[in-house]
Amino acid sequence: MPEGEPRLLLETTFIGVVGAFGAQAFMWMLRGCNHIFLYILAGYLPPSDGPGSALRQTIGPHGLWLIPAVTTLGGLLSGILVYRFAPEAESHGTDTAVNAFHRKEGVIRARVVPIKMVASAITIGSGGAAGREGPIALIAAGLASLYARVAHRSEEDRRLLLLAGMAAGLSAIFRTPMGTGVFAIEVLYGHMEFEVSALLYTMLSSAVSYTVNGAMSGFGPLFRVPGIPTPVFSDYAAYAALGLASGVVGTVLPEVFYYTRDLFRALPTPVWTKPAIGGLGVGLLALCFPQILGGGYGWIQLAINGQLTLVLLVVLIFAKMAAFSFTVSSGGSGGVFAPSLFIGSMLGGAFAILFQQLPGVFVVVGMAAVFGAAARVPIATMLMVTEMAGGYHLLVPAGMAVMISYLLQVRLSSWLKYRSLYEGQVPTRQNSPAHYLEEIQIALNLLGRRNLPIAGKLGHLDLLRLLRSRIRFDLPGNRQLSMGLVRNNSPLIGNPIRWLYKQLESEDFEIIAIMRLEHILLPHPDTILKQEDRLILIVSQASQQAMTKYITPIPQLTETANQRRSSDTA
Repeated sequence: MPEGEPRLLLETTFIGVVGAFGAQAFMWMLRGCNHIFLYILAGYLPPSDGPGSALRQTIGPHGLWLIPAVTTLGGLLSGILVYRFAPEAESHGTDTAVNAFHRKEGVIRARVVPIKMVASAITIGSGGAAGREGPIALIAAGLASLYARVAHRSEEDRRLLLLAGMAAGLSAIFRTPMGTGVFAIEVLYGHMEFEVSALLYTMLSSAVSYTVNGAMSGFGPLFRVPGIPTPVFSDYAAYAALGLASGVVGTVLPEVFYYTRDLFRALPTPVWTKPAIGGLGVGLLALCFPQILGGGYGWIQLAINGQLTLVLLVVLIFAKMAAFSFTVSSGGSGGVFAPSLFIGSMLGGAFAILFQQLPGVFVVVGMAAVFGAAARVPIATMLMVTEMAGGYHLLVPAGMAVMISYLLQVRLSSWLKYRSLYEGQVPTRQNSPAHYLEEIQIALNLLGRRNLPIAGKLGHLDLLRLLRSRIRFDLPGNRQLSMGLVRNNSPLIGNPIRWLYKQLESEDFEIIAIMRLEHILLPHPDTILKQEDRLILIVSQASQQAMTKYITPIPQLTETANQRRSSDTA
């Protein structure tokens, strides 16, 4: 066992407890905002998903007419709060946490936690069509990041604790200890890849958080699915059809979401007013379809119970898609998980009616298939949704539908601009700035094994400190160690290395290693270069400009010490 691992396990346990209490605080604040905005001001309450709650909506004497005013007010207050104090708290928080892992060395500013908590409670509590998973993921990850910095933990430990915090917060909200432990390490990457080294810590923190939260709020599943039967072979054609439909919906969802965001960004209005405009759009839509307000868990339960008509189920798929884009794409603070579950549940309920199946089973499978595809997290979603419904024997049909949906979404979205609900994802570990130093160290080891004349000098350098301090990494002969990416329009693609040397025969450079997906390749004159290859080079200062025609230099993404101290105190 590594020397620091027992300490890290204890800290992960502590993060699990913190995540549970953070989730409790956020839910308390969310219920308060919901009561003030929707019930007191608008006279409306949706069906509740709480234990023992009545599954019926309450409409006051003014009908639904005050809802647009309330959703607009909520968006305005959230916009002022976020853009004044912590702009990174906008939109869905999971993406911010993913971005912090890849590009910010596991650092989330301390002020983000309270701002995200209050802004999200206002947004969702006033009727914004967003989920609570994104905010709690960022809140718990932010608390873990704060602890790691106060305790002066290393960059690697900060990233691990950040993922543990994300898993803890989600586990408390959704009561899904296994699924959220996997989600935290799967959501980082757009392809089928995991941050496996963090799995022990995310599973431990999610289990601790689930236990602590359960002691306060109960251990029952989030949804009640009555009489789940064991699926028979004849049902699998219907599950496959649902998977195909979910793949299409999962392809459209990110496109609608991010193109709506682009439209809001282009609006010539102050940025803090845009969540209010989005809130107004949600409120006007809610005059016809109040089901789109908030997370919609009560309506999902009604779909599970088979109490919604086919026409309403189909209409709500598109209404929720529009409403959640208005809320979150405008800069409102909320998550994308709950709206995606809502859309998937309505799709599954519609297929249950069409195929004359029990609605509860198809609603659960639809939830998993749509979100698993749209967010590129098929494995975690399968586990999370079955845990939320308490139906583990649905793993086989859910797994089939999710994999069909995911594979179709990957195929269809390959031609599109926006391929996932989580823009902060990178394709694989090799594309993550979190692992660039590791890749460069591998290249240096290769360099040493090749016994080049400069290898002896490199052996005495602390590469990590050099890159963090941004001290130029000079080598003998006025050359530098450099790293570059073969971009998608580079003339290098499809050509051997000898072609590049021929094009730049007057330049002073040498390729010492090629990183291609999970493989480290030693260069050969006949090695064919591919898109997304990462080249480790030794290049003279005079030749660097000539190289940019063929590769994109990968910058050192770490902050200076002064920038770090400034961001920490903020």
